[in-house]
Amino acid sequence: MTYSTNCSRIVALAIASLFIAGPVFAKDKGDDDGRGKHSQKREDKEDKRADKEEKRAEKRERKEIQQGTYFNDQQRTYVREYYTTNYGSGKRCPPGLAKKNNGCMPPGEARNWVVGQPVPRGVVVYTVAQPVIRMLPPAPYGYRYARIGGDIVLVQQQNNIIVDIIQGLLG
Repeated sequence: MTYSTNCSRIVALAIASLFIAGPVFAKDKGDDDGRGKHSQKREDKEDKRADKEEKRAEKRERKEIQQGTYFNDQQRTYVREYYTTNYGSGKRCPPGLAKKNNGCMPPGEARNWVVGQPVPRGVVVYTVAQPVIRMLPPAPYGYRYARIGGDIVLVQQQNNIIVDIIQGLLG
């Protein structure tokens, strides 16, 4: 036997082994009960439907928050004391606004927000300081705390409705 004959036999053997091994790696038709991709799609839809039902049940179980009654008097006192101690007496307010006692708000923007109404457009909304957030109960799911001028508000995130206010932090 010559070298070229051995090489051609090895190549032929390799090609033949690929053809023989192919069916071994093929997918077994019995794995999916003969339904193929449709079975997987149906299972995915059922999973999504179950997830939606769980979310709906969570929403129903969530306690509805009454407007204007979320903050209690003790929380209001703690928050006012914190702001009076750290920001009171106009320490961080421009001199002209410090005299107005409206929480460092320009005259046109002073207290344009009301419980049950959305946060007015154009009003600057600030994050609440971490020490204050720790004094308050955790904001319910779908709500957040915000500071508008000299007030802390609980805002519904979905539609920006003001649920409760702690007024007069700096004034």
